[in-house]
Amino acid sequence: MESVQAIKQRFGIIGNDIKLNRAIEKSIQVAPTDISVLVTGESGVGKESIPKIIHSLSHRKHGKYIAVNCGAIPEGTIDSELFGHEKGAFTGATSTRSGYFEVADGGTIFLDEVGELPLTTQVRLLRVLENGEFIKVGSSKVQKTDVRIVAATNVNMFEAIKKEKFREDLYYRLSTVEINLPPLRERKDDIHLLFRKFASDFAQKYKMPSIRLQEDAIQILLKHRWSGNIRQLRNVAEQVSVLEQDRSISASTLISYLPNAGSNLPAVIDNTKTDSDFSNEREILYKVLFDMKSDLNDLKKLTLELMRNDNNEKVQKENQGLIQKIYRDEEVTTYEETQDASTETLTIQQTPQIPVQTPIIQDDKYHFAEEIEEEETLSLHDKELELIKKSLERNKGKRKAAAAELGISERTLYRKIKQYDL
Repeated sequence: MESVQAIKQRFGIIGNDIKLNRAIEKSIQVAPTDISVLVTGESGVGKESIPKIIHSLSHRKHGKYIAVNCGAIPEGTIDSELFGHEKGAFTGATSTRSGYFEVADGGTIFLDEVGELPLTTQVRLLRVLENGEFIKVGSSKVQKTDVRIVAATNVNMFEAIKKEKFREDLYYRLSTVEINLPPLRERKDDIHLLFRKFASDFAQKYKMPSIRLQEDAIQILLKHRWSGNIRQLRNVAEQVSVLEQDRSISASTLISYLPNAGSNLPAVIDNTKTDSDFSNEREILYKVLFDMKSDLNDLKKLTLELMRNDNNEKVQKENQGLIQKIYRDEEVTTYEETQDASTETLTIQQTPQIPVQTPIIQDDKYHFAEEIEEEETLSLHDKELELIKKSLERNKGKRKAAAAELGISERTLYRKIKQYDL
């Protein structure tokens, strides 16, 4: 079994990232078997290298290797491309044609962008995976094929399954082993290494001195997001190599080749309210309510204890006045959670004061204390404001840490800060 380093040299793979090495290790381990493999990762991370490694190390290495870009074939002809067709099967079918699964019998087929396959084609592919059978378009004859399938996609498959754009049973047949390639922004130590390799290759190709990045340019290179991954990095290296006369590249020069460099603003956030956002807001609301209820219960216990221990009539009258004051001076507040598409705020409605009669002391002299449970007074606005202020102060203004402490999302915290003008 070849080593990871030997495979890198053989296939021209640059980098020492631990996740990249793990992906290559899994490819080496799975190659001798015939199980299906699904390669996942963002566009431009080099997913096409994995099926080549698997095919070259398998017992099928002397068979055909066919790479098919499923996203580039029109929906109306993809069944014909993959499975073939009979003469006269459709307009323009002037002769019988063999599909990729028939041609690659005994070899390997790489289905790139498999997430773009139409649902009808997915049904046909599932049959090939299950029992190696397929039927040409326009034919009724079942044919057999012995093909190893390696698929790749940059689509979130679980999201596609949820939206019914991809069959769940096909996904689990394809992903017997799943190999994920990390995006370039997670391979910081490999970025400059890759750039130097590309710069050297283009210097040889165009017969010119190789470009060299100054220290400040290297920092810009490492901080860039590289949404196009290795493919984007290679294009930038080629542009700079061809267009710049000065072979020592400064940060300002490099920035001119990077789209949106220097403006690494936060990503645009979807305003759609998610269930988790509502759940987080409910949690902080419940926390405030329970804390306030606990305070009121402590007050009730203290009041009852005083009333039970004081037999002096004068003290009883003073305590009665205290209870009446609680009823008179505090407003009864009700909370109505309203959902608004733009503000999504909690509104507080004040209800008129409830007249309270002086309790009549009979056999049960302290029955009025039981009424406090039904008339608990709350001030959600103040409590919420106080919690947010304390959390921000404790975390020295770091909103992400404050949001985590409060149990709400950063987006919710931003809205609250703006709402309360903090």
